[in-house]
Amino acid sequence: MELGDSLCPVRVSMQKSDYRLSLENFDTLRSYWLESDSPSMWDCLFTLPPWLEAWWCEFGSEGELYLRSVRQGETLLGIAPLLLKETEASFIGSPDVCDYMDFIVLQGRENDFFNILLDDLREKGIRCLKLNPLRPTSKVLTHLIGLSQKRGYQVSCEIEDVSLEMALPSTWEEYLGILTQKQRHEVRRKFRRLGEAGEVTYRIIEESHCLLEAMALFLKLFRESRSDKAKFMNDQRESFFNSLARKMARDRLLKMGILDLNGRSVAMVMYFDHHHKIYLYNNGYLPQYHSLSVGFISKVMCIKDSIEKKRERFDFLKGAETYKHRLGGKEVPLSCCQIIFN
Repeated sequence: MELGDSLCPVRVSMQKSDYRLSLENFDTLRSYWLESDSPSMWDCLFTLPPWLEAWWCEFGSEGELYLRSVRQGETLLGIAPLLLKETEASFIGSPDVCDYMDFIVLQGRENDFFNILLDDLREKGIRCLKLNPLRPTSKVLTHLIGLSQKRGYQVSCEIEDVSLEMALPSTWEEYLGILTQKQRHEVRRKFRRLGEAGEVTYRIIEESHCLLEAMALFLKLFRESRSDKAKFMNDQRESFFNSLARKMARDRLLKMGILDLNGRSVAMVMYFDHHHKIYLYNNGYLPQYHSLSVGFISKVMCIKDSIEKKRERFDFLKGAETYKHRLGGKEVPLSCCQIIFN
């Protein structure tokens, strides 16, 4: 399917109202996002157009792109970012690089959108929807599951992982007060030890051209920090990371924090800033500085900077690593749901 094949309408009549189902591409999707006056439709970082396009271009070759919008008149009700393989549909995305997924739906119009979508998928021969990972607030869990059950479809959901996040207080001192006494002492002790080793600075990279230059250093630190990360970062995922960086930097969503010790970059964090929320996507550090906890401190500095910038939430993303709990994160279950059409 060519990405340029867009706006091919299919007329569907439901409750005497006129709905239009249209084939979209990533360019039209991005224009809807940039022009949207309904920011809640685009609250999931991993369904933003630059993210979807970066993933599809790198990993989508084994499926058929199903990128459909549903409208009533001029009102955009929602968008389905799906990949079709034979009789199964899943999200454009994969759990190894996309921490959670969802449909893009106008609040209050979920049932209208999903009714049109389900009818179209069945007409196209789809017999199974496999959707993951899903937060409890996803449109899938709050609307699609109930609607599917009313239609008599077979529905099964199970928790497959967790992510951790926290509400950010207004000041750094308030944040330290949230931590346990033991962890508060540990954070201060690690800062003190690093300071004793030399001059410490933490800087934020935000400009697009600087971010792209910093990616090479980030990938180097990422690979060197742990053997499992080196194994994870194969050529295809490196290509995805670079493409994602270009697209997210263009739209001013990507940030990088660099921890320097005596003028040398010893740790980095790659994160995203969207809707007053920080998403800590990944990090890397030089292993010879492991004893100084530079990886841990770079994450703490990211939290501190987020508080100073008055962000509202900090998302550590998927995985129940110990440091996330120690830094105040609370678990959010992530589910996998399967819907089988009868």
